[in-house]
Amino acid sequence: MTTEYRKTTQQLLPEKITPTPEGAYDVYPGFKVEEGTIKAGYPNLAKSISRHKVVLLDGYAGVLWEELRKGLSSTFEAQKLHISWINFRETFKPEQEIDVLVEPFLGGEDPIFGTRTTLTLQELFDTKKIDNIHIDPKADINIIYGTGASLAQQEGSLYYVDLPKNELQFRMRAGAITNLGKSSSFAAKAMYKRFYFVDWILLNKHKQTVLAQIDTFIDDQRAGTPVFMDGDKLREGLSSMSRNFFRVRPWFEPGAWGGQWIRENISQLSADVPNYAWSFELIVPENGLLFEDKGRMLECSFDLLMFQEYKNVLGHAADRFGVEFPIRFDFLDTVDGGNLSVQVHPKEAFIKSEFGENFTQDECYYILEATDEAGVYLGFQNEIKQEDFRNELEESFTHKTEVDIEKHVNKFPAQKHDLFLIPSGTIHSAGKGNLVLEISATPYIFTFKLYDWLRLDLDGKPRPLNLERGFLNLDFSRKGPVVTQKHISKPKLIEAGDDWKTFHLPTHEEHFYDVHRLEFETRIKVSTKNQCHVLSLVEGTSLLLITDSGLEQRFNYAETFVVPAACQQYTLVNEGPGTCKVVKAFVKS
Repeated sequence: MTTEYRKTTQQLLPEKITPTPEGAYDVYPGFKVEEGTIKAGYPNLAKSISRHKVVLLDGYAGVLWEELRKGLSSTFEAQKLHISWINFRETFKPEQEIDVLVEPFLGGEDPIFGTRTTLTLQELFDTKKIDNIHIDPKADINIIYGTGASLAQQEGSLYYVDLPKNELQFRMRAGAITNLGKSSSFAAKAMYKRFYFVDWILLNKHKQTVLAQIDTFIDDQRAGTPVFMDGDKLREGLSSMSRNFFRVRPWFEPGAWGGQWIRENISQLSADVPNYAWSFELIVPENGLLFEDKGRMLECSFDLLMFQEYKNVLGHAADRFGVEFPIRFDFLDTVDGGNLSVQVHPKEAFIKSEFGENFTQDECYYILEATDEAGVYLGFQNEIKQEDFRNELEESFTHKTEVDIEKHVNKFPAQKHDLFLIPSGTIHSAGKGNLVLEISATPYIFTFKLYDWLRLDLDGKPRPLNLERGFLNLDFSRKGPVVTQKHISKPKLIEAGDDWKTFHLPTHEEHFYDVHRLEFETRIKVSTKNQCHVLSLVEGTSLLLITDSGLEQRFNYAETFVVPAACQQYTLVNEGPGTCKVVKAFVKS
């Protein structure tokens, strides 16, 4: 794959991987499958396809369909096979008609926010054009290809082509792909908004519908080297994950305030960036799952696991959240960086009515690393005057003047293992000097920035502020002693054994999730109690997870992993010399 298709310094997923040494963070966490399950290359894929008379080659947005066709065609030509190629893209409704359909969900001129679409993928296609698709009986193989191909009224074998969200965005930034029904690319941030609020929703619903019918699953991220596995093996792998453990493939992004801890401590990442601000540790709408066959990797989107196995994964919480995984873990790196914007997240009623989300962006900051200068901005000063604060922010926005934030907002020193509680409506910011493990509800883009320290984004442009929406959601009762009492967690010992302890780190009453910290010298046995556990090793070099079914997996410092409710019981074994500390988040009963 040439660089013209990707705008990023990040490496492609390697063709083969080897695990990192014990204690070293691994960005390629594979879930092992039976040898021979994963195959690669156009000759092998063409051989698989040639078993069928009709193939429906469906897939996600961002797939390089003509590259895929070209690679397969050269193989088929060498075999002297006559292929009838039918481009399903030609059955889209006219571009202007699709634009009219999606416009109500794009938020007008708003640079960031829209509303979750209520459309279906079928509504973007012309049924008359689909009805005019005809199979060529003289062809050796008929291949209907393109996003939505399985909507064709034809019997055939379903091959589904997936693309990880990070690679989709790298292609988007390079202008190499388009949104659904568009003839050309446009500004990357506007494309992302349309992907988030329209395309991904349509495509995820469609993927959920066809998952059980997929005969062959293809990972397209290495254009030129398709990687694939049988649909039955994919579904078996997802089933095994749902009863044992999984760790999503994390990905990383620089930012205006980004720091140096991630860049200096995770060796597999490109150092050709000014910083890293975020790690998508477990932001599942944009993460994938890696299957590993003797070092060869195949990635599928995380949502496939939930579509098939949400009851196994979530247990008691399945009825409440359905196929939406409820908890998010990510890193905010401000070590040798800057302060995050001073911000607030929408209240639940607001996020539902304005953006169509099912629950809101309640957060916590768990401090994983901290320098001497580290601090967290949280809640208002006791003497806060709402009108004065707003006037000062508006004056700053208009005249580019500095705001004395600490005159209005509390700043608390931050130390390793502190937990700050940030329910929606709470003003907050991570100050410089922190590696924050953000423990949150899954929504992740709904941030109303109030003040951004007069700096520019990495593209040289100001980041959008949102004072109007912000002030509609700020809770001015969260001030003074209320913040100290209710927004800084105070650990309580709740269980202990010979060489292990379990601490409860209480969250806010508005948080639907809770946090425990497991501390042990040798090992600790844990019961899921039909709850999904999201875990991170926050002190120690590495640990070994052993499930009751006998599967084992090492996890290293700062890695996030998940034990589904259906696992029932598991053991964590300390592999390092000191005390092992593991944070565990789960949905409250």
